[in-house]
Amino acid sequence: MTGFLNICKEEGDTSAFVVSRVRKLVHAPCGHMGTLDPLASGVLPVGIGNAARLFDFFLDKKKVYLARFRFGVTTDTLDGEGVVRPAGRVPSAAEIAGALGQFVGEIDQLPPKYSAKSVNGRRSYELARAGKEVALSPKRVRIESIELLEQTGADEFSFRIGCGGGTYIRALARDIAASLGTAAYMSALVREESGPFQIETAVRLKDLTPETVSGHLIPTDSVLPFPSMTVEDERYFQGVRLPVKREDGLYKIYSAAGFYGLGRVEGGELRPEKKLC
Repeated sequence: MTGFLNICKEEGDTSAFVVSRVRKLVHAPCGHMGTLDPLASGVLPVGIGNAARLFDFFLDKKKVYLARFRFGVTTDTLDGEGVVRPAGRVPSAAEIAGALGQFVGEIDQLPPKYSAKSVNGRRSYELARAGKEVALSPKRVRIESIELLEQTGADEFSFRIGCGGGTYIRALARDIAASLGTAAYMSALVREESGPFQIETAVRLKDLTPETVSGHLIPTDSVLPFPSMTVEDERYFQGVRLPVKREDGLYKIYSAAGFYGLGRVEGGELRPEKKLC
């Protein structure tokens, strides 16, 4: 079995738990395309079989989140798993809306200390839990849009955020609040989109059985955003480079039997990139 399952992860489940459950259902190698913290819910694409080898091709795909931030309070983890403590004032909706523009575009973001970033061979969260100082460096991330939706509580507001891979929504809550002279933490998070996968068509683990799982399988080639090319020369499928008149880049390769995998054109030559059939 090869393809994708668009899983709607439940709050409280780990991404690893979802992959483990899917693996037991399909009896094939599996891997998720972008971790969701246990606190978060929503879209978690799982690659099955050879499709699990495509992780790198989904690293920087656009993601859309529905998030809630509480202002005037914070936690050490920057989410609801930490201990909440007062840490400033609650800004108005107008103040928050006025601050959002400075966070749209390419920005430098300092990852939370409670994150999976590697620090001298150890996870940052492991060091933080041990009470050790964590020295992290800012990373460049892309924020495509931030929309303030509504005030959902006395100190809580909801947002819809479009961003590139690697963005920490918890850190965005921290930084927006800091720009207003206060503090905040992320109180809820739902991933609504991850690349071509959307929450409207996602399936919950509890609705998957060995009998129904194949009906939810998404063909690998249907979600790859590359142009197509049919190759008739059998030498290509034995690893031989072929001359082609195409622009440089990745292509979905088809043989007479159907979808084969990815090929790359460079300097007028087509070479195999990944076999995915």
